[in-house]
Amino acid sequence: MKIAVNTRLLLTGKMDGIGKFTYESFRLLVAQHPDVHFYFLYDRKSGIEKIESKNVTHIFLDPVTRHPWLLQWWLNFSVRRWLAKHKIDLFVSPDGWLPNKSICKTLTVIHDINFYHYPQKLRWGWGAWYNRKFKEYAHQATRVASVSEFSKSDIASAYNISLQKIDVVYNGADIRFAPISDSDKAKIKQQYSQGEDYFFFIGSLYERKNIARMLLAFDAFKKQSKHPLKFVIAGRAIWWSNETKDLYESLQYKQDVIFTNRVTNEELYKLMASAHALVYASLFEGFGIPIVEAMQCHIPVITSNVSSMPEIAGDAALLVDPTNTNEITVAMETLASNSTVRNKLIEAGAARAALFTWQRTATLLWESIQKTMR
Repeated sequence: MKIAVNTRLLLTGKMDGIGKFTYESFRLLVAQHPDVHFYFLYDRKSGIEKIESKNVTHIFLDPVTRHPWLLQWWLNFSVRRWLAKHKIDLFVSPDGWLPNKSICKTLTVIHDINFYHYPQKLRWGWGAWYNRKFKEYAHQATRVASVSEFSKSDIASAYNISLQKIDVVYNGADIRFAPISDSDKAKIKQQYSQGEDYFFFIGSLYERKNIARMLLAFDAFKKQSKHPLKFVIAGRAIWWSNETKDLYESLQYKQDVIFTNRVTNEELYKLMASAHALVYASLFEGFGIPIVEAMQCHIPVITSNVSSMPEIAGDAALLVDPTNTNEITVAMETLASNSTVRNKLIEAGAARAALFTWQRTATLLWESIQKTMR
C-alpha cells in the first residue's frame, strides 16, 4: 500500500499541536508497518523535521505555503498532480486540508472547528472562509478523524455528517514532559520568575485562549491573597487584540506577569515541570495537549468545564467556567493555599495522563486508516 501524508507542518523547532500529532503518530506507524510505503509531502526543503526509514520517501513540492491562498495552490495543483501521477492509494492530511477534488481515498484529521464557533476571533473574513472549506473537506473525505469525542460530535452536528464517518484519534503528549529535580526547578524559577513559584500557561495567545480573563483572575488573586506567586505565560502574541493589551496595561500586578514568548523545547519541559499549577482556562479546545503535559509533570491543572477539556481532564483537574473570572481566581487561591487538594490532583493527574500516549494515537490512527481503505 502507498500512503501519502501532508507533512508540511513538520517544522524544526516550530511544531505546534498538529505538527506534533503528525510527527509522533507517523514516527510510530512507519516503524510498525514496514510493508507500507509512506510518501511525506513537504512544501520546502529546509527547516523540516524528517522521519527517516527505508519505507519513507520525502517529496518536496512548490510553493512554500506561507499564506492560505498558496496552500490552496499547493494542494490543488502540486499535490493533486503528484498523487495522480504516482497512483497513491491513500492521502492522509493531519491538518485537515485537502485538494478540492480527490483522486484517491482520503483521510482528513480535523482537530477542532473553533472557527465555526468563534469566527470573529480570527482576522476579518478568515473564520467564515475556514469554516466553508472545512465543511467541504468533511463531506468530501472518505473518512474523518478528530481528537476527542467532543470534537467528533461537534463536527458531525455543525457540518451535518454521520457520526459513523468520524473516528476519534486522541492526542498524546511528549514523554519529555516529566518531573524534574528540585535543584532544576530552582534554576528555572530564578531564571523566569525571580525565584518565586508561578502559575503557568502555554499556548499561542489567540483570543479564544481566554488570556484576558486569566489575567484579570490572577490580578484579583494577587489583590486578595498578597501571595508572591507569579504568572508565567509562554506563547506568541498572535492576533492579540488592542483590548487585551490595554487590559494588561491596567493590571495592578502586571509586574508579576511574565511573558517568555517562544522558548526552546528543553526550556518548555522545565518551565512546565517547575510550575506550581497550569492555568488553562481556554474558551474552546479540540483536545488541550498542555493538560496532559502538565499531568505528566505532576503539576496540578486548572482548566475549563467546556468543549473537550472535561473529557480530557476527567476528575484530575479543577474545572472552571472560563467566562467567570471569579471561578478562576478561586481555583488559583485553592491551589496556592490547599496542599491536600493540590496533592490529590497531582496523583489523579499522573494516572489520567497515562491514558493519552502517542502509541495509543498511532494505534487509533492506523485503525482509522484501515477503515478508510475498506
